[in-house]
Amino acid sequence: MPDKNELIWLFFRFTGRLGRAAFVLAFLFMLVVVSFPLYQFMRVPAESTAAQAWSAVFGMTFIVFLWSHVAAAVKRLHDMGKPGIMAVALFIPVVSLVAFVALCLFPGDPGRNRYGRDTNSAQ
Repeated sequence: MPDKNELIWLFFRFTGRLGRAAFVLAFLFMLVVVSFPLYQFMRVPAESTAAQAWSAVFGMTFIVFLWSHVAAAVKRLHDMGKPGIMAVALFIPVVSLVAFVALCLFPGDPGRNRYGRDTNSAQ
């Protein structure tokens, strides 16, 4: 089980390198987390205070999801030897799907590169 610092690095930091499998698994985990409040929101009547509360929880988890997704994409780009600013492509509607698939499929640089010495590490 990873310790707290590794999980914070995985989901919230922009330094280091991240492999394909860790990128996909982190994305799927955050997708499940952000889907739960959306599911709860859809179960209650739209006019209720519970719906407003679940809507607010969904909004907060979605913002955290966006941050985590961009952080993971930057680290994935670093693993490929590319600058993290290219993660902006995830916000361009048609390009975002292609960019996401490329991040999932293309291998990273073997060994050390300018963004770190090992894949799946902060350094």
